[in-house]
Amino acid sequence: MTMDTKNGSGRTTGRGIGLAAVRGLVLALVGLPGAVLCFCLSLISIALIPIGVGIVTTPYVLTGVRAFANSRRVLAAEWGGVQIPPAYRPLPEDANPWARTFGMLRDPATWRDLRWLPVDMTAGFVTALLPAVLLLYPLEGFALAIGLWRVFPDGYWYGFVPVTGQASAFGAAALGLVLLLLAHFLNPRLLDVHFRLTRAVLGSNQGELAERVRVLTETRRDAVDTSAAELRRIERDLHDGAQARLVAVGMDLGTIEALLDKDPARAKELIAQARKSSVEALAELRELVRGIHPPVLAERGLGDAVRALALRLPVATEVSVDLPGRAEAPVESAAYFAVGEVVTNAVKHAGADRIWIDLHRTDGMLRATVTDNGKGGAVIGAGSGLAGVERRLGTFDGVLAVSSPAGGPTMVTMEIPCA
Repeated sequence: MTMDTKNGSGRTTGRGIGLAAVRGLVLALVGLPGAVLCFCLSLISIALIPIGVGIVTTPYVLTGVRAFANSRRVLAAEWGGVQIPPAYRPLPEDANPWARTFGMLRDPATWRDLRWLPVDMTAGFVTALLPAVLLLYPLEGFALAIGLWRVFPDGYWYGFVPVTGQASAFGAAALGLVLLLLAHFLNPRLLDVHFRLTRAVLGSNQGELAERVRVLTETRRDAVDTSAAELRRIERDLHDGAQARLVAVGMDLGTIEALLDKDPARAKELIAQARKSSVEALAELRELVRGIHPPVLAERGLGDAVRALALRLPVATEVSVDLPGRAEAPVESAAYFAVGEVVTNAVKHAGADRIWIDLHRTDGMLRATVTDNGKGGAVIGAGSGLAGVERRLGTFDGVLAVSSPAGGPTMVTMEIPCA
């Protein structure tokens, strides 16, 4: 019974060595041409993006790269027990070539795939081919020992052994035996190294997760600071504006009550003054409420709120809106105030006399673009209004991009993820 167990174990080990060699040979012979082809097509397609051809070809090429990488993920799981879950960002089915191209290029998983291709065609190829070499190359040494050396009258090199006669042929066989022993111990491990190398490059790493945590921590801190500053602003505006006017109205009403019988003419003057102060206090309260959350934004949505904002600007402003449905209220509010800050900067600092605002939703993103014909030179930096806009958008995982050459025009693009 013990002998059978050992024999069975030996057969299992032998099958494992041979299976690792066959699988490695398949990976090497199929993987190398595939990796080279995918890598070359990717470089060419991405290089052709500036002239427009790459916009059409890149989505198809990168889809092929993803399919090739996913096939390796499947083999890693089935042949090596190494799990490499894909982490591609979803793309809308109806996305146009432009959106698909840049959506895929913005995906970190795409760049992991592209980094993996040269690794797979070099170190990956070697680790996949070695199991087959360690198993098959010894057969040549054994063949030399049984007389194949006679076919080479001028001698033959087997590895580092010069074979010139029967004695040296036995040396080649000895080297082949050593390689066969190495195959016994290394073949399954080499295939495991291949798949672990694949996971190291293709798999998402902890560095990205740490970076994500850092960004979320910063945006949370910015959101808290912004909320505290907003509360202080509201308190200051109430104290210095509407509250002071209402106190004055109360004092005027007290004086009117005392003068009503003694000096009616003076009382009428104070009544008119109190009415004027109450109107001004009401206007300041409305302006304050509009600064917190405009009623038109809550009632009619972002598009109409931005149109109303444009009507109050002192320069000609065109608004284009393509928003099917409404986003969440916090997202709309962030987009509204971001647009408001950008157009205010354009009017005050850029000297623009014309502004174009475009609002639309694409690829699950709410995108707002503000373009002006001002003097340009806008940058995102500490102390600038755009830095505040960037922090506001960062709370929602939004991004801000600015194109503002000296002399203008300036284009500010804001994107916020939205359902």
